[in-house]
Order: sequence, then C-alpha cells, then structure tokens
Amino acid sequence: MRRTPHLSTPLTLLTATAATALALGGCAWGGGDAEDTSPPAAPRGLTVQAGSATTAHVMWNQATDNTEVTGYEVYRGGKKVKEVPGRESMVDVVGLRPSTTYTFTVRARDAAGNVSEDSRKLTVTTPAAAAADREPPSRPGRLTGEAEGSRAAMLSWEKASDDKAVASYEIYQGGSKIHSVGGSQTATLVTGLRPGTRYTFTVKARDAADNFSPASRAVRLTTAQGKESGRGTAPTGFRADTHRADGAHYIDLTWTPPRTGGAVAEYQIELDGRTATSLVFGGTAPRDKAEHSFYIGKKAGERHTVRIRPKLGDGTWGGYSPERTVTTP
Repeated sequence: MRRTPHLSTPLTLLTATAATALALGGCAWGGGDAEDTSPPAAPRGLTVQAGSATTAHVMWNQATDNTEVTGYEVYRGGKKVKEVPGRESMVDVVGLRPSTTYTFTVRARDAAGNVSEDSRKLTVTTPAAAAADREPPSRPGRLTGEAEGSRAAMLSWEKASDDKAVASYEIYQGGSKIHSVGGSQTATLVTGLRPGTRYTFTVKARDAADNFSPASRAVRLTTAQGKESGRGTAPTGFRADTHRADGAHYIDLTWTPPRTGGAVAEYQIELDGRTATSLVFGGTAPRDKAEHSFYIGKKAGERHTVRIRPKLGDGTWGGYSPERTVTTP
C-alpha cells in the first residue's frame, strides 16, 4: 500500500515553489515527460553489392523504435563512413579500393541520440580496376516488367556490353535509384511497392571504372489492387512429408524457389505457428528445386504444421508458402 508522506513544509510554500519551478524550468510539478532511453532495433535485411571498383551499394530494411528512427549510421569495418536520414534505407559508399574486401554494418539512431546494435555484418569484394577506361557500357536492351501481386514487380533486361566488363546494373524508379545487382544478373524482383499504383522503371549498366550506360527504354506497369497476399514472392509447389530414421522423426520439405532474378540462399521455416529456424544454402543455392530435411523428435503420431518464406535480394522477406500439415509415423 502506498503511504502519504508527512509534509514538514507548509502547503502554501510548496505551491509557491512549484510555481517557481514551472516558470524557470518548464517542468510539471511531479515530473515532466520521461526521458527516451530505449534504442531502436538493429536494422535487418542488410545487403551489399559492389557497384564498381571503388563503390559499394548498401541497403537495409527500415528499423523500428518506440518513438522514431531519425537516421542511420553506415560503418565500414569499425569506421563510420556515412550518415543517412531516417526516411532512407540505402546508400552508395564511394572511395573504396579495387580488388579489396570490405565489411559493412548499419546502426539506427533516434531523436534522443540512442543508437541500435549493429546489423549483421556483410562482406563484399570490389572488382579489379580497369586502367584508363573511359568507355561506358552499352544501353541494356529489352527491359520488361510484370507486376507480382500488389507490392512487387519482376524486371528483366538484355545484358549490356562493355570493352572490359559490366560490374553492376542500377535500377531506377522514375529518377531515383532503388536497387543494384551484380553484372552477371539480368533480372530482379523489386519489392515495397504500393497497391494499384503505376510505376516507371529503367536500368543502367555500370563498369568497374564507374562509367554508366545510357538508361534503358522505360517500362511502365501497374501493381494489383487490394491487399497483398504475398503469393508473388512466395515459394511454389511446397510439399511436406515425414520419415523415420534411427529411431528419430524428420520433416522433409521440397519447393520451387520464387522468381527473384537471382538465387535465393536463405529461407525462414515456421513450425506450428512459430519461427523455428533459418535455412541458409552454402555454395550455389538451388534455382529450380530446393529440398531440406530437419529433425522433429522421437514421438510417433505427432501432428505439425509447417510453411516457409524466402529472403529476397533486397533483404526483405517474401511471402509465405501455403501451410502444410504432417504427422510423424
């Protein structure tokens, strides 16, 4: 039970003291607004792509905070190299050395100066420099686009040529750069779009010497109306089964990876309504058919539900596959 303290000072004096405090400090009697000491969550979905021999394109998902994220700090190794406003989630880091491996992390910052923990670390190796290269790549050809539901679009183009090599392709929405992919990739999935909205996209090729091609011809498309089902970015043909080996039970999964323009190397597995684990394919990730088997326990007759979703090339999570139900034999 809360007790009322004994007042040794007259009430009139307390009232006067409170009024003085309000006039001088602007603080309410009994305390003002609580100080914000909670840092934002660490940024997730970090991706890094070498744009040329001296640049890297760093992207991440917007972080969350109890008030508002006002900025991001981009680190190369342990050194802060860029500060980005809170409304943005990508940046080009310049001034790198050719044929060099770099490690990048990102932190979020709020208005009170609280800074998040580091995002996951990612490394990237810049390509070799091309001596005295002033010749830009040719324009990427035959850009096509197709809406994938209400919040994503699949873009593909014919590869550009260069007297040395194309290091990357830069994707533009209107006049703003929104993504970057490697020079060997000629398609990509663009996410984060709005339902029922018309978009215009172009692509430019970039070589190791930072020469840019002219923009491709523009492609225009309109995303679907209504709420996003996520099916456009979800794995297809998802199946689940079980088998028993050495007294233990396993769940066996097979699926077709979604079209993203590149290989999908990471998936999140949800078991019985909860995130169970992340699956990361080492080496070359499967493009046409993927398989995975994991231990579930030793009891027979147990019923489980399972579904998966992919991590897309821009660091965001794709849609979930349909949920499947299995029973251990």
